[in-house]
Amino acid sequence: MSYRGYNDTDPRLHPGYGRESRREQGGETLARVINVVVGLVTTVFVLHVVFVVAGANKHNGFVSLVHQVAKALVLGFGDVFTPDDAKIGVVLNYGLAAIIYAVVGQLIVRALRRR
Repeated sequence: MSYRGYNDTDPRLHPGYGRESRREQGGETLARVINVVVGLVTTVFVLHVVFVVAGANKHNGFVSLVHQVAKALVLGFGDVFTPDDAKIGVVLNYGLAAIIYAVVGQLIVRALRRR
């Protein structure tokens, strides 16, 4: 029924409209955190690949830090491919690790957002 533009069937006018439960908010927050972490990890892998391919100075503090973090996060994917050229090996192995992190991260995020 409508009175001066008021429509009581409009869900926006009912108490609680637009409010998510704490569980839904927590799931969305966790999904965002996972997105950020996966983004940072894949960025580290990409930077590592770029530094290796470009022949960056390994004694530079930032390059060294990226190398150490990438090496710690690669989790066994660092030697999946062993071509003769070490640079190609880094591209393939760390590229694979970045893809796997991205795919698994997105699967987790989708699962959290469906709840």
